[in-house]
Amino acid sequence: MGLFDQKFDVAVIGGGPAGLLAAGTAAQSGAGVVLIEKNDRLGKKLLITGKGRCNLTNAVKDGRDFIKELGKNGPFLFSSLTAFGPHDVIDFFNRRGVKTKVERGGRVFPVSDNAADVLKALIGYINEGKVKLVKNAEILDLIKENNLLKKIKLPDGEISANNFIFATGGLAYPQTGSTGDGFGFAQKLGHAVIKPEPALAPVMAKEKWVKELEGLSLKNIRINLWQNNKKMAERFGEALFTAEGLSGPIILDLSQEIGRLLKIGPVELKINFKPALDYPTLDKRIQKDLAANKNKAFKNSLDELLPQKLIPVMIKLSGIEKNKKAGQLTRAERAKLAKLLTELKLNVAGLAGFDKAIVTAGGIDLKEIDPKTMRSKIIPNLYFAGEIIDLNGPTGGFNLQICFSTGFVAGRSAAGKNIGAK
Repeated sequence: MGLFDQKFDVAVIGGGPAGLLAAGTAAQSGAGVVLIEKNDRLGKKLLITGKGRCNLTNAVKDGRDFIKELGKNGPFLFSSLTAFGPHDVIDFFNRRGVKTKVERGGRVFPVSDNAADVLKALIGYINEGKVKLVKNAEILDLIKENNLLKKIKLPDGEISANNFIFATGGLAYPQTGSTGDGFGFAQKLGHAVIKPEPALAPVMAKEKWVKELEGLSLKNIRINLWQNNKKMAERFGEALFTAEGLSGPIILDLSQEIGRLLKIGPVELKINFKPALDYPTLDKRIQKDLAANKNKAFKNSLDELLPQKLIPVMIKLSGIEKNKKAGQLTRAERAKLAKLLTELKLNVAGLAGFDKAIVTAGGIDLKEIDPKTMRSKIIPNLYFAGEIIDLNGPTGGFNLQICFSTGFVAGRSAAGKNIGAK
């Protein structure tokens, strides 16, 4: 019997991490499952997560700590996280030959540092359950009857199922096939969609001198976010200068708040390159470095204080004559330098678009999804999983965990219901 001649228990739309786990879990629960993927291969975006290393999850102390990291919508994940939490994810992959390690900040990676191993394990999982696979399958239409989704129309035919899971992802990295199709499908079925916006996105600066620092990576710095002379947020850690502004973990984590504040008014970043030093200590350090190089030009006296690439920019911004003898700098000039080292200002021009964002903020309105089952409150035989829903977190494995937890619950729930059977 061909794919288009049978009725499946569960049809999963989307072959990313949420869809793969949902399909595998539904199959392991005894359902006959078909997985529909519009790309020519599964897990395209998964292969580039964590720069190809794949940050699987975050080994935080308990579920409450995890949920706190997800902001105001975090409590929605409580049931899914209880059903399939970080330690379940680690155990799942360990049992399938993917050994894991925990790095700074609780970030969990495969020991191999290879996302392909993670994808291989997930594909193995759906193969164990004999999930049928349809690739290169663009959805042309949804067929609904009596407030139930009945069929998915594809170029080669129609897929019928009792229950459907939408795990189509968001809009981030559209080059991997994440083009937000699921939002349109859900709206057609009567769901509200919170406007999708780039999240975990690089920041673009108004200052042109950032281009001179492109590629400069900085560790152990503090970045403060300011609006209307009020500090709105801060982060400590790593950042990276790009041709247009800043990226890196702490910038990505601030980006959603930056996006929110930009709707209100101008936003400013202040970079502290020496957060461990208070002003008197920093001034002494500057004096010591200048004294050690007192007969050298100012431009040649900062090697111990700053990365080489940053020195010309800092000299230019300080307004101090670059060929002035280091030992001749005045107290006021030292103060200028200290100010730049602790409060280098960048005016935010905006956030990079979906092509550079890691995840999508916004998505299917959570008020229309049952958090215990991931089932639609509008279409009784429809379930959601992964980035398509209005829930996202910071860097560090949180977003993949959302995919795995919701995928597990959606798959288990859809397999256990026979709502669409008539």
